[in-house]
Amino acid sequence: MTVSLNAARRTADLDALAGGAPVDVLVVGLGVTGAGVALDAASRGLRVVAVDAHDLAFGTSRWSSKLVHGGLRYLAKGQVGVAHESAVERGVLMTRTAPHLTHAMPMVIPLTDAVGKPQAALAMQGLRAGDLLRRMAHTPRGLLPGPRRLSVEQTIARVPGVSRAGLRGGLLSYDGQLEDDARLVTALARTAAAHGARVLTKVRATDLAGDSATLRDEVTGQTLTVRARAVVNATGVWAGGLVDGLTLTPSRGTHLVLRADRMPGTDVAVSAPVPGSTNRFVFTLPQADGLVYLGLTDEATDEIPDVPRPEEHEVDFLLDTINRVLARPLTRDDVVGSYAGLRPLLSAEGSTSDLSRRHAVLTSTTGVVTIVGGKLTTYRRMAQDAVDQAVSAAGLGAGSSVTASLPLVGAAPRHELARIVAPTRLVRRYGTEAPAVVAAAVEATGLPEADLLAPLSDRVPVTRAELVFGVTHEGALDTSDLLDRRTRIGLVPVDREACEDAASWALSVAG
Repeated sequence: MTVSLNAARRTADLDALAGGAPVDVLVVGLGVTGAGVALDAASRGLRVVAVDAHDLAFGTSRWSSKLVHGGLRYLAKGQVGVAHESAVERGVLMTRTAPHLTHAMPMVIPLTDAVGKPQAALAMQGLRAGDLLRRMAHTPRGLLPGPRRLSVEQTIARVPGVSRAGLRGGLLSYDGQLEDDARLVTALARTAAAHGARVLTKVRATDLAGDSATLRDEVTGQTLTVRARAVVNATGVWAGGLVDGLTLTPSRGTHLVLRADRMPGTDVAVSAPVPGSTNRFVFTLPQADGLVYLGLTDEATDEIPDVPRPEEHEVDFLLDTINRVLARPLTRDDVVGSYAGLRPLLSAEGSTSDLSRRHAVLTSTTGVVTIVGGKLTTYRRMAQDAVDQAVSAAGLGAGSSVTASLPLVGAAPRHELARIVAPTRLVRRYGTEAPAVVAAAVEATGLPEADLLAPLSDRVPVTRAELVFGVTHEGALDTSDLLDRRTRIGLVPVDREACEDAASWALSVAG
């Protein structure tokens, strides 16, 4: 399945809408949930238009921990249904819909003086319960091995930088990790387009009703009114600005970005308990591109900016907490970037860390279907529930959801991915499309493969081929689309600045 999202297709789709092309479902928002809604509806045979005022994965969806959670934390809070749903959806992503974008992430809790024996026993009990969820979700043990206790020597071998003071060993477990959250959204959007959806970025929706909306092209300023048989609001934490009667409690989650050489030899996630909590941890997350993410905070906020920013006390909290288990403390000098995302939690009593991650499908007085709550791992089930509601309310002729067994573009069983003849980095990020990424770049530029596959710099493994493919096939319209979402170069400001010329070049030769 090969499909191109690009400027030419965008223009053609906008022209068709202006000409009165029929629409069954209008989706507003192209984060992971909105892209999932577009795919679910289009794969049922419905005529779909999906718009975003900015870009694919512009909002919360690109600011996650890049994990596919099995629901362990929710199980600890007694949210058994949410935990089971998370485990099931993790299995769907890792075994059927996106094996190329997911892999097992080993995670170690070092048992230092920061982790008392009762807390260690409770943590191991929770890890075993999480493994039970894996079995109930029918995810193979070969993909996600069970938890086990590590000796002191084994812990040091897995985490060379661990503090030896009072070290009693460690707890090893496994969860799912995404190659990148924004790449998942891009794959969803392109798969939806392959099923006929019109996917339009930089198109803002206003004046939503259950059967219409005003669309404004943010590039040209032109507006048009679109009639649709159903309208789905999937704008996450911004949903309340488009419909009345919706109250959310935004929660800000912050991560820091480090160079991998700051934690040499560590290819596992390292967890440190949050002081005073029995089931909250701060963790390091090694990435395949030479970076390590450190997260995660959970802070209530009243502000909902387009791009949230971490606050100084969050930086201190993350560094102080992880340093409780490290021999050499991390400092602010080690931080090369940071990011924060806003979770669209339903309002309730208590702190944001205690609010349920269960999603809800709500219908406004004007008939707009809104999907809120939830989390990245369960996007597919959220999308299915939203489309079910929209189909029922509008009386649309559509069958049941098929997305639980529908591979995204580039997906294939892992043994097939291993046989693809292409650079490993491209296979990780594009799956079966890896050879097409190279071919498209050669065709667009006329340059040799060797030039197109060379890393942009010693610090940035992204290639010019990826930038070109972002323009020709993934809908990137400007340098920010390329640097901040199709690739994640922008997570490190100094790297972003160094690669702006390469991004401009890609747009000039392929746009």
